[in-house]
Amino acid sequence: MFPILTVMVALPALGAGLLWALPSASRARVREVALAVTAVELALAVALFIQFDTATAGTFQFSETYAWIPQIGASWALGINGIGLLMIVLASLLTPLAILAGWWEDKDPARRTHYLALILLSQAFMVGIFAARDVFLFYVLFEAMLIPLYFLIGSFGGAQRRYAAVKFLLYSLVGGLIMLVGVVALYFQGPGGEQAFLTDNLTGLTMSSTAERLIFLAFFLAFAIKAPMVPLHTWLPTVAENARPGTTALLVAVLDKIGTFGMLTLCVALFPNAARWAAPVIIVLAVISVIYGALLAIGQVNMLRLVSFTSVSHFGIMVLGIFAFTQTSIEGSALYMFNHGLSTGALFLVVGFLIHRHGTPDVTAYGGLQKVVPVFAGTFLVIGLSALALPGLSPFVSEIMVLVGAFSVAKAGVIVAAVGVVLAALYVLLTYQKVFTGPTPEAMRGTRELTLRERLVLWPLVGLMLVLGFLPGIAIDTLREPSADIVATVSIEEAGE
Repeated sequence: MFPILTVMVALPALGAGLLWALPSASRARVREVALAVTAVELALAVALFIQFDTATAGTFQFSETYAWIPQIGASWALGINGIGLLMIVLASLLTPLAILAGWWEDKDPARRTHYLALILLSQAFMVGIFAARDVFLFYVLFEAMLIPLYFLIGSFGGAQRRYAAVKFLLYSLVGGLIMLVGVVALYFQGPGGEQAFLTDNLTGLTMSSTAERLIFLAFFLAFAIKAPMVPLHTWLPTVAENARPGTTALLVAVLDKIGTFGMLTLCVALFPNAARWAAPVIIVLAVISVIYGALLAIGQVNMLRLVSFTSVSHFGIMVLGIFAFTQTSIEGSALYMFNHGLSTGALFLVVGFLIHRHGTPDVTAYGGLQKVVPVFAGTFLVIGLSALALPGLSPFVSEIMVLVGAFSVAKAGVIVAAVGVVLAALYVLLTYQKVFTGPTPEAMRGTRELTLRERLVLWPLVGLMLVLGFLPGIAIDTLREPSADIVATVSIEEAGE
């Protein structure tokens, strides 16, 4: 069988190496080369989606297993269920759009080459993480991903980009090192052998309650930092404010989903008893994240920080759905991971286009732009409405599934979290009002309309949100089986106590 997943990991990594290897005289076309690599990657992702068997979406498909470090039981094991499929499609879609969004950045060919190579390397790690079926491989990729991200944040962005990069790295390293302790402890609880870290071999292990809970917490902490959840979220606004919008779009829309993805596929699947034990506290933290993120978003003047706090709120809804442990809530959370990627990725990019025109993310510097750039204003409004989960746009479906699915388990939490939906309307509509309505400042009168390239970046995301808003079954069909398996795992363990 053609090793399509290995190819999808290797292709962008090789593309990054190619860009770095190009002599200086040949770097004029690096953007086209990077875009071509990501276009091929997207074509492979589409092929995955077409060939994926939704009837067996809970099993790992396109599986590959090769001995890697047999002395410790580590394998190069890749495979995807329906959740991993959607995440790989999301990563493959947003990466070329991020490259297009920053097409005219970096006049210096050397900086441009470095930036694009780091983007491609990040894509390779994203695909590898979402496809990893070996816990040790997952951990290695999880940590290695920090290298390109550190340089993307620290080398390209605002005045405090180095501070933001160090803060991001420290938070991530602390979580990763604690997770490493959990990985080692899990090895000693497992069956051993040459495939000791395969998730299939680690599912359903019998271990003491104390061991299971401690290992669960080691994994969960790393994922809660990545997600990000309150109170471990403070690195995100700093990064969003100082990194390039294209970098932040990929970071929040795709890479941070590794947190919720890990909660679903590792924390809950491998440690169901501990997950149920911790669920009440996690649900409370998730609801706090929903309200806290929304309230802080309302108070932001910097649009990039505003969008980052909306994501803190939305991630809270995802975590709420995961730890409610119902079929509908888990399907909704997994779907929200994809839909939030479309919505927030588009929101960061459209804000980036606005900043590129006027050099400031300060809301108070703008006003009356809908009279000058009506297409820009309309596109911004639709994307903003997706962030408040307007019916007809895809985030609405996933958000309502989480709230309805979790209601029977956490009524009070869902009622409080629903307030976050109301607050979302405030931070989106108030921002639109300040930026696009009212009198037009003199400095804004020459604002350029969306260019063809910018429309090619934003409109496919808007179109996909509309399609999935009216036809959500396209995505839900891939999530039903893996969600049912997760619910069954938790239920079986509960019945066995």
